[in-house]
Amino acid sequence: MKVLQLGPYPPPHGGIQTHVVALREMLRQRGVHCAVVNLTRTRRPSSDGVYYPSSGLQVLWLLLRRRYDVLHLHIGGRIWPRQLALGILCSMLPGGKSVLTFHSGGYPSSVEGVSTTRRSVKAWVFRRFDRIIAVNPEIAAFFGRLGVRPERIRMISPHSLPANHLSDSSELPPSVESFFRDHHPLLITVGLLEKEYDLPLQIDTMARIREKFPTAGLLIIGSGSLHEALKQHIEKKSYAEHVLLYGDLPHAATLQTISRADLMLRTTWYDGDALSVREALHFGLPIIATDNGMRPEGVRLIPARDGDPLLAAIDTILQNPRQQGQPPKQTEDGNLLEVLRLYQELAR
Repeated sequence: MKVLQLGPYPPPHGGIQTHVVALREMLRQRGVHCAVVNLTRTRRPSSDGVYYPSSGLQVLWLLLRRRYDVLHLHIGGRIWPRQLALGILCSMLPGGKSVLTFHSGGYPSSVEGVSTTRRSVKAWVFRRFDRIIAVNPEIAAFFGRLGVRPERIRMISPHSLPANHLSDSSELPPSVESFFRDHHPLLITVGLLEKEYDLPLQIDTMARIREKFPTAGLLIIGSGSLHEALKQHIEKKSYAEHVLLYGDLPHAATLQTISRADLMLRTTWYDGDALSVREALHFGLPIIATDNGMRPEGVRLIPARDGDPLLAAIDTILQNPRQQGQPPKQTEDGNLLEVLRLYQELAR
């Protein structure tokens, strides 16, 4: 079986990128040929079956040059006309089956999602896919409302943890290891450095956190368009050395930092079912996150854009730190296997 995934691929290491990488690795470990076409602005030399086209024409050429049994399109955030056009193309190519995973957990309740009707172009395009993977019940219901047949909708969480996720031989970068050694409690945030993640709120709140917890530190993992602006924002603080804006880490290293941290923060203006939140829950890490109506059980919820509730929640959790127990059981990830079974079903 040959599979072609189309969607975001690192860098940066966002949630969808992490899922696409994990899915590709799992497929290749099982002898399934899997190539990837990156659909972001990232430009790198293509190698090892990962392609970074610089234009829509190059994407078209990559789709037409070889035959694939499954074409799997990954979409997150808003839905743009070029994505709809690509969806139509994937569903029209002969010999292959088309799959769509829609990763934007908050889309159904957005203005754009609510206004999308069964008679819209979007709905027509969605109905053309052989299978649609919904990452939560809200998205599954959304596609049902648009007329996608129930048997074509599968609900599969994108959360994935490889069986050897804590046995990776690579060490953390020295600056990150040193930051862990020098700070306790250590707060962590994992995500893209973009406006909707409201990272200045976390950085500003550290001033009051350190009044009560003088050795506290904030580790920010991720990359994005606001890197320089956030760097300058941090440098203006008297406690700048206690906020580490590291950048991207490989997924295995990111999981190590999550497993060792004391608290995760997820402050957002707009968010879906965040992979980093699911990973933190797996390790028993306390999480404070903006209430988006779909957070999993076990997350401490706060309102958006308000430092006082964030501070109060942090204080409450740090006053009752978690007990470090045994590492979570390392098991084969069922979500990725569900996707493989879906492929096998289509390829029969």
